[in-house]
Amino acid sequence: RGHASRTHTWCVVGRRMSGTRAKNRRKKFNYRLDRKKLKRRARKKDAPRIACEQIRNAWDDSKSVARNLAEMGISFDPNKTLPIQQAKMTKMEVHPTESPGPVIRKPYVLEGLQAEASLPEKSSKGISSDMAEYVRYMIKNYGRNYKEMARDEKNYYQDTPKQIKKKIELYQRHHPDDFQTLSASWDHAEISAL
Repeated sequence: RGHASRTHTWCVVGRRMSGTRAKNRRKKFNYRLDRKKLKRRARKKDAPRIACEQIRNAWDDSKSVARNLAEMGISFDPNKTLPIQQAKMTKMEVHPTESPGPVIRKPYVLEGLQAEASLPEKSSKGISSDMAEYVRYMIKNYGRNYKEMARDEKNYYQDTPKQIKKKIELYQRHHPDDFQTLSASWDHAEISAL
């Protein structure tokens, strides 16, 4: 009997059982944490960020979405705001009685949105500010010498002379006034070098 019990004993040497002990450890309540504040922060963090600045500033968290939008004069449900008219109308329904619309308590939101919508749209096509800065640097230092531009240490993307020339032409199309002043400065530099 003694031999059988000795062979089946489990020996754990040098191994930690921290995972099991950590699970079985008694949980302690942390009295220093303000649970109300934590819940409020979590709710605020999980809430979606409103992209439109005017709506975000006028938003009241204590009110529902429909109520907030109604106070701003924005439709929550377009099907209710602009119902589909029936094709057949009887002679009695020529002048339907109009019900008063919702009271707009925050008209400045609508005014701000209309002002923003009336602004001319910025053209999204163009060149980045980094590329413009790169082209200006190359033109100031090298003028029209595209081979030297290709060897410059600021040519991070290792553009070939033809690629650099295309970038300069693109810059010229998008910023003609700036390009005129740059080209005038490089012409002046070439004349003074002679």
